[in-house]
Amino acid sequence: MRNASKVAHFESQNRPTCSPSGPPCLYPIDFYAIPLRFSYAYRETIRFVMQCITMTTLEAGDTLDHYRLDAVVGHGGMSTLFRATDLRNGRQVALKVPHAEMEADPVLVERFEREQEIGQELDHPGIVKAYDGEERSRLYMVIEWVDGRLLRSILNEKRRLPIERAIAITLGICDALDYMHKRGVVHRDLKPENIMIGEGDSIKLIDFGIAMKEDARRLTFTEISPALGTPDYIAPEQVKGQRGDQRSDIYAVGAMLYEMLAGEPPFTGSNPLAVMNERLLNDPRPVRDLRPEVSPQLQEILYRALERDPRHRYATAAEMAWELEHQEQVGLQVGIEDGERRAGAALRGRLPSGRKMVLYASLALAPVLLFVLMLLLAKR
Repeated sequence: MRNASKVAHFESQNRPTCSPSGPPCLYPIDFYAIPLRFSYAYRETIRFVMQCITMTTLEAGDTLDHYRLDAVVGHGGMSTLFRATDLRNGRQVALKVPHAEMEADPVLVERFEREQEIGQELDHPGIVKAYDGEERSRLYMVIEWVDGRLLRSILNEKRRLPIERAIAITLGICDALDYMHKRGVVHRDLKPENIMIGEGDSIKLIDFGIAMKEDARRLTFTEISPALGTPDYIAPEQVKGQRGDQRSDIYAVGAMLYEMLAGEPPFTGSNPLAVMNERLLNDPRPVRDLRPEVSPQLQEILYRALERDPRHRYATAAEMAWELEHQEQVGLQVGIEDGERRAGAALRGRLPSGRKMVLYASLALAPVLLFVLMLLLAKR
């Protein structure tokens, strides 16, 4: 339907004209429309293929406008990231260049432009900056170059971090989140792969590819927007297809802090769907079972950050940061041993067995039905 007007215009320009005084048309309109529509589709296909050919040849050593592409530093589902040098002043930057198929989709282009807009508006030492103010020959993003290591590579190497270091990194993340949340921006894909650790364990939040501005319209793919982030860190409400808000980011921070302390994510499974279902139905294993030196107060902070119901989580990143800095003032439930807090809550809220089975089945099927629906609508 999106190309219906283009097809109609193409037909009007290419259909044989019949003079009232001349012989009858040789091609009745209904029959002529069939090959004509095929011709339009063929021409559009050729145009897209040629676009792909001309736009996927960038590699290290090439020049794009006044930037020299020095090296490929990452490939994503929608773009390639280059380390580059600005030939005007020698400044090192990162260039994020979208794939050709992304540029052919207006929704993905708008999402890319929104990411660039967010990067230009936010100005915080813990958030990567995007640059503007120049004409460009094609769509790409110029970002500040950040020296350091991804939190993911540090966790892959060390598995667990010292407790004080894990808290310090989390406080840096909370500070950056509090700044952006106050300006109506939600990251929605926080994970160790999107946290850069610099000198002195300073942090930078990177990759705002699916970030959301609260005052912006919702971008959709055939009426459905991909709300999901990464399975190990996605909040339960996002699993259910909801848009998510700043409390979804706080859930992801809790999941990362849990992994930094325990050496594994709060939920694991044989596949992404199993991981997402696990967080819908169960609570994480108490971190003190895996690392006894973690204080009960710090475990309580994790419990609150990882609440399934966003209404029971920290309302702001600043609130979580305050409790991390003042753990001696964190209240604990009296009379409940470590590891029994969640079990007791589950028993108090237990449903009759029949209703519980229906609830569990519904929650387990929800992501599957959402995925199938997205596939069907994408083929329309």
